[in-house]
Amino acid sequence: MKSTKSKARNFDKIIEDKAFFLDCYREMLTSVGEEKIIKLLNIEETTSKKNKEQIVSDEKIIQSFGIYFQMINLIEENAAAQYRRGFENNKNIASIRGSWGETFKQWKEQGLDESLMIKTISSTQVSPVLTAHPTEAKRITILELHREMYLLLVKNENSTYSNIEKKNIRKKIISLLERWWRTGETYIEKPDLKSERDNVVHYLSNMFPLIVETSDLRLRYSWLEMGLDPEKLKHPEEYPIYNFGSWVGGDRDGHPFVTPEITRNTLLIHREKALNLVAGQLLNLGKKISLSSILNPVPKKLTQSITEKAGYLGEDGKKAVSRNPYEPWRQYVNLLLCKLNNTISGEYASANLYYKSAKELQEDLKFLRDVLIEIGAATIAEDLLFPIERFVQCFGFHLAKLDVRQNSSYYDKAITQILQKERPTNSNFQNWDETKRVHFLKKELANHALLTDVTVSYGEEADNVLDYFRVIRNCINLYGTDGIGSFIVSMTRNLSDLLVIYLLMKETQLLGTNIPVVPLFETIDDLEYGQFILDKFFSFSLTKKRLKAIKNSQEVMIGYSDSNKDGGVLASKWNLYKAEKTMSEIGRKHGINIFYFHGRGGTISRGGGKYHRFIESMPTDTVNGKIKLTIQGESISQEFGNLLTGTYNLEMLASGVARHTVKTSYEKENTFPIDTLNWLSERSLQHYQSFVKDPDFMKFYSQATPIDVLEQSRIGSRPARRTGKRSLNDLRAIPWVFSWNLSRFALTGWYGVGNALKELKEEDVSKYEALKNHIATWPFLKYFLIQTETNILITKPKIMKKYAKLVGDPKIKSKFLKRALSDYEEGMKHIEYLLGAPPSKRREGQLNNLKLREKKLKSLHELHIDYIAKWREAKEKNPVEAAKMLEKLLLITNSLAGGLKSTG
Repeated sequence: MKSTKSKARNFDKIIEDKAFFLDCYREMLTSVGEEKIIKLLNIEETTSKKNKEQIVSDEKIIQSFGIYFQMINLIEENAAAQYRRGFENNKNIASIRGSWGETFKQWKEQGLDESLMIKTISSTQVSPVLTAHPTEAKRITILELHREMYLLLVKNENSTYSNIEKKNIRKKIISLLERWWRTGETYIEKPDLKSERDNVVHYLSNMFPLIVETSDLRLRYSWLEMGLDPEKLKHPEEYPIYNFGSWVGGDRDGHPFVTPEITRNTLLIHREKALNLVAGQLLNLGKKISLSSILNPVPKKLTQSITEKAGYLGEDGKKAVSRNPYEPWRQYVNLLLCKLNNTISGEYASANLYYKSAKELQEDLKFLRDVLIEIGAATIAEDLLFPIERFVQCFGFHLAKLDVRQNSSYYDKAITQILQKERPTNSNFQNWDETKRVHFLKKELANHALLTDVTVSYGEEADNVLDYFRVIRNCINLYGTDGIGSFIVSMTRNLSDLLVIYLLMKETQLLGTNIPVVPLFETIDDLEYGQFILDKFFSFSLTKKRLKAIKNSQEVMIGYSDSNKDGGVLASKWNLYKAEKTMSEIGRKHGINIFYFHGRGGTISRGGGKYHRFIESMPTDTVNGKIKLTIQGESISQEFGNLLTGTYNLEMLASGVARHTVKTSYEKENTFPIDTLNWLSERSLQHYQSFVKDPDFMKFYSQATPIDVLEQSRIGSRPARRTGKRSLNDLRAIPWVFSWNLSRFALTGWYGVGNALKELKEEDVSKYEALKNHIATWPFLKYFLIQTETNILITKPKIMKKYAKLVGDPKIKSKFLKRALSDYEEGMKHIEYLLGAPPSKRREGQLNNLKLREKKLKSLHELHIDYIAKWREAKEKNPVEAAKMLEKLLLITNSLAGGLKSTG
């Protein structure tokens, strides 16, 4: 009851903040002479023809809706942060689901020893990987503006401000709204890789260091608040390991613009940014660590270290020491900074003059910590040194690990081109069967002679592949492997797809490194077959030889997007669950620790959802203390664009992994209705595939959704299709989901579930009822049903029907619309029954969020449909006019994306 009341108060706050924003918005519009827009902003359930014409003739109205939706998103985000804060204050630190506080409470109840808690926390590894998949429909400039607006909303919460200060905040909000208004949101030109990279680097260098620092403070505070030993959890090595990653500049799958030069530049930019950040922190440390040798005992080992470092740094060392003669701790930091500056400039005569790796600096910082603790200045060490030690631990000299991804078919073509030059007879590697491929690869890997010649050009694909492998080699020669992530093979179908990477690594002297070769299993069939590929891969002699270098672990990437597009939401989620179990068992058979790289997107269809629930839903014995996952497109700004939200999400990830690790050690998985889920998955798969494989499906999909608009949009540097073919297989999963969501079908998140549950009840009511009984004890089942229901609630049949009217053939329209609506209704009915209550009693928050948007969304949907119809007609008759219409269509699409809060 208390939770319900607090949620109601939270919604009241959102309504109050919305009224404040609208008042500011109206004042801004009046000041810039846009009073007519204020009237049109009040559009309710219907839009008159006159108003429609006004809206269509004036893109500013569309823009006004876009700003409205984005502001509501910011208001909700702020309200959620304040709700968590208030909930925590009124109850206790353990009251927030998925938090460290709740984790410590559970561990204490389970009787865990504190030393085991620390061991679990310190061995927890979380690796968020930022990608630039085309789901971010907002300009980078606007993302910055959103963050600025959010901070003003937070400031406006401060009850200690005077009336004058409050008025000043309001004035700044109005000014910011005007800047927003005059800037515009939609990309005028398609963003290039450089702008996408700049955006990712901004998050990595400006947001995540603050988020890590604040998350660490929350972890320490939760530990103390739960009455645990205050002398523990004080040092960086006791905290979770955060390793950040990026795909921007390394992901080449279907992205022709990611050249070897782009990869080289990206690695250098990452390094330059990280080193400059470390230098700034060292400089700040030097300013603050002003301990006097007159007032404090100076450990002999500190004096010796200063003498030694100053000696090999020559004149620069003498200058560093001479500046602060009675402050040895500051002298020591000055010497570290001197050595780091040499590392940055690259100007040094010997190895002692620069840092070969971040680990060396970590050792120097730990030495400083130890000598401070030795003289009783542990508090100063914790205050001044902990932040920089943590930064170097998490970001190193590389900022983020750059993964390199490419499609297996691309590699096949590259090998074929190499063989056509080197061994022209029977050289078509692409067409060889698996036995012949593996035999050839084994033979070449055993041969010490190189197959390729650096002076020979083999063909576009082969030259590209060899060149970016050589770029990686050159980077490692200079800086080591810290900044390199994994070689990821998209569409891994056979053992040979992984052995090809071994061959290319051999040709470029990379086999002796610790760079992992990672399969990516994406489709339903690939997920089922993954265990057999891994079994063969782990049995391969070269894999066994490399185990020590890769710390006896194997990264395995699993794809949520293509498995969903391939088999529907239920078959996708269930086959991912089973694949994690079976592949983990293969790892244990070979004594190899498997950890999963989850290729999640922002939407539920693509694996999105609350992080702690996501981790809870995974099978026992599959997390093993480590998780790696993609943060894609819009999710970066939504989940990590603001400090409090980002801190909350990082905490959910780390505490979720730690908790799952302990759960694996202390609990065995219950007996769940596995056979029933297998049955449901199969029925759902059949129902889904009969829908998308119908000969008329592409005609319906192409006309009932705005997929053709999205293919023209400027929301990412990557093409919407992998090769440009007009087929479902070639279409990327992101525009696939985005197009269904924009037309309010949202069927990628529920289609097939309703029919499968209906058939289960009809064929075996006892199994149907047993399913209901397991919801409380099986996190996977509960999480899946709630997520499916979320997509059902987003779906709007009335709007679906309006988009379906765009389909030219009435029979095709009727056939697919009838099937979709039937499954929708069955899904809603059965999920409500299984969860035990209607959404109105369980999903108040989501329903309220939709209520804030729906009337204006309805108006935009109507405009969207009208414009799509006119644009499609104009494309055939008047291309110039069609180009003008497209600009408006993109504005409407952008506004809708903001209102729906998710694209792909």
